Amino acid sequence: MQCMTCGASVLAEDKFCEECGTPLTASKPPTVTQGCAKCGAPNSAIDAEGYCGECGFRQEQRERLEVIINSHLAGVSDRGLRHHSNQDFLALQQLNDTEHILIVCDGVSSSTKPELAAQTVANSACLALAAARERGETPDSAMKSAFITALKDICNLTQVLSIKYEPPSTTIVAAIVQAGVATIGWLGDSRAYWISPHGCQQLTQDDSWLNEVVAAGIISEQQARQSPKAHAITRWLGADAVEDAVPTIINFTIPNSGYLILCTDGLWNYTIDAAHLGELVQQSPSTDAIAISHTLTEFALNSGGHDNITVAVLCLSRGQGTGDRG
Repeated sequence: MQCMTCGASVLAEDKFCEECGTPLTASKPPTVTQGCAKCGAPNSAIDAEGYCGECGFRQEQRERLEVIINSHLAGVSDRGLRHHSNQDFLALQQLNDTEHILIVCDGVSSSTKPELAAQTVANSACLALAAARERGETPDSAMKSAFITALKDICNLTQVLSIKYEPPSTTIVAAIVQAGVATIGWLGDSRAYWISPHGCQQLTQDDSWLNEVVAAGIISEQQARQSPKAHAITRWLGADAVEDAVPTIINFTIPNSGYLILCTDGLWNYTIDAAHLGELVQQSPSTDAIAISHTLTEFALNSGGHDNITVAVLCLSRGQGTGDRG
């Protein structure tokens, strides 16, 4: 076995990684970091092109990751058509019949090892959220704890890799859904949406240059969208953003049957608005979470696939996690 954060070898009975201190629990999400497939060197030995620094073997590039918990909870992360590697990641977990965790990360491409940053943070935050809820923390408190833990782990990753400039960084959007409420936390421009026949809405607000200048009244939204800075993010999770790593957290009361969707900009950049995303969901041949994930991913690929594409879907029907017994 290997530590999901630094790639060091660990034993099945270990509770913590001796190299970086990452907790190792039995409630791991179904995604873990792999090192060199040939010599077993840790992930930190793998460069951006997939070559192992120990033996020179080139790893198979991760084209697509699919996570299926059940028919209600699933997700897809696809490399897209233009990028040479997939720098997105997702982690999903079901804690019980009515409580679910969804996390989507988009590695900052200008940073070092963005793909490792996204994977580390997604896995770390998922484990931390589950552990906090098991300790009895409220969803808001659990969300804050998860971001603190994920920040610690990505900073440890920076130290393990001896990176001084442009340390590994990632956006993150996370949700924990229980008792008819979705508690959502985020940093950056990965988004959460509520999609329902009764109405669709974007639940998160991007941490972006565009939103900040428009909110400040400096220029109009139309002018801001024409700027090369339009998609620049202003907040993220990484060792270079420790002082501004407190997530925005909202609590969304789930009003009826529908879908909670978390995604990266590789998907939402091709949509017009939340209603358009809702129309795409309706085009899915099945209401299963994985079928909807496939439909949305294929839409982004057919629209150009210029970026990595990641989408996580939680299907909620009346009486299932909505607090409605009817």
